[in-house]
Amino acid sequence: MVESVYFTYMFFTKSFGYAVRGILYVTLMSDEKKRVQIDEIAERLSVPKHFLGKIMNKIVKEKILDSTKGPYGGFSINKDTLSVPLIKVLEVTEGLEQFSICALGLRKCDPEHPCPIHKEMIRLRTELKSTLIDTSINDLVIGNKPELIRNISAY
Repeated sequence: MVESVYFTYMFFTKSFGYAVRGILYVTLMSDEKKRVQIDEIAERLSVPKHFLGKIMNKIVKEKILDSTKGPYGGFSINKDTLSVPLIKVLEVTEGLEQFSICALGLRKCDPEHPCPIHKEMIRLRTELKSTLIDTSINDLVIGNKPELIRNISAY
């Protein structure tokens, strides 16, 4: 029961999902072409172009990807892209507050005044945070490239 409450509360936002999928798409396409334009990414991932553009600009601002303007511009990986941990993408897109607020939405929940699931939530959050810290973009792209492209794409 506790885990289902946790996962209901702890879903990641669309911003995080779009960011990860966008980064993965650019990374996977880096073998075939130097830069990938936002129109292509949005179409292949079946996500709103303007919303994705705002997210990708945040990603570029944090130097997770590079961006070049102009008719031959687009997004590209850089020397650090593959080593970026997922926790960094989460921090850029939605922040890390979900690791410190009460899962039940109680105003006062801390070690001195724990909610009924406080201890279990600490354990689960620690485990999730550790996974996000330990998992890099490279960890996600290792393996079956065509299958991963199918999984992140709309078609």
